[in-house]
Amino acid sequence: MTGDHTNQLPLADLHAAAGARFGAFAGWNMPLTYPAGVMKEHLHTREHVGLFDISHMKLFLVTGPGAADLINRACPLDARALDVKQSKYTFFLTEAAGIIDDLIITRLGDERFMVVANAGNAATDEAHLRTLAKDFDATIEPLDRVFIAIQGPEAAAVLGKAGLATEELFFMQGFEPRADWFMSRSGYTGEDGFEIGLPEADARELLGKILADERAMWIGLAARDSLRLEAGLCLHGNDITPDNDPASAGLMWAIPKDLRADGAFIGRAALATILADGAKQKRVGLKPEGRQPVRSGAELFDADSKLIGRVTSGGFGPSAGFPVAMGYVSTPLAKAGTRVFADVRGTKVPVDVHSLPFTQHRYRKG
Repeated sequence: MTGDHTNQLPLADLHAAAGARFGAFAGWNMPLTYPAGVMKEHLHTREHVGLFDISHMKLFLVTGPGAADLINRACPLDARALDVKQSKYTFFLTEAAGIIDDLIITRLGDERFMVVANAGNAATDEAHLRTLAKDFDATIEPLDRVFIAIQGPEAAAVLGKAGLATEELFFMQGFEPRADWFMSRSGYTGEDGFEIGLPEADARELLGKILADERAMWIGLAARDSLRLEAGLCLHGNDITPDNDPASAGLMWAIPKDLRADGAFIGRAALATILADGAKQKRVGLKPEGRQPVRSGAELFDADSKLIGRVTSGGFGPSAGFPVAMGYVSTPLAKAGTRVFADVRGTKVPVDVHSLPFTQHRYRKG
């Protein structure tokens, strides 16, 4: 894609008909809110079912005898140890262990893997994979799919009514229910839910059934952000970037312990050094005092007015009932309850380090 060209969602007409207000995100023209508004959309997802068009995200099929080895090189993951249907949260790292992107990789077969990447990094990720693939007997196929997320406590029931069986799938599992379809039990809200990649014609048919169900409602990017922020989930480009490593970002749970010493992944040596020395900063939850949210980019200070970190995401948490944020602080201050101060337009706002998530995850793990 060139320069300032904005990509349009294949289902843009459905969103316009639903009264969406559009705005730019990661090179795409995306629905930000619908007439219900961000508060109602957010709470509806937590109580019933939210429907998200995430077709800006990219699906890559990685296949071939060298597919697992390619993934083991690109990610701190043991692709051969994944069961068929198992999904794993992982990343592409730089040699310095910076996070190029965070991904979900699902094993679909012995030599068949699905990689789900973020919109803003789709081109970078594809180029990165293709460069690495030269050393492996593996094929990378970017898929042209509509991608939708169905999230919330009634998601399985709504999909069942629409004719899609979900009993076979638990949290962080994915499979191909039919040709050219990919379905996983995962999401970005902290609720139970599903993500389905499918051809546009099939998507329109499925959405017709889902939207006929009063439990389901379209949700825009604004509520997607407040939902994931309450759930303590990272947004790449904000909370994790190539300037952050998995140790600082509090994401070491995603890297199997045995790989830290002898994995084949890019960035292993740098990450080992960071782990040995101890990360200088840590990603934390932040709870501002009062009702005023603190926003991404706000600098954080200690009681002696020393700069100790910054906010990477912030907003109001409709389910939490108070402003929520996350960011990085110096490691000694990364304990829940520690008081720091955010600079909000020249005013020092008291902010407490808070455990993540702000709202409990409700995944269906079996």
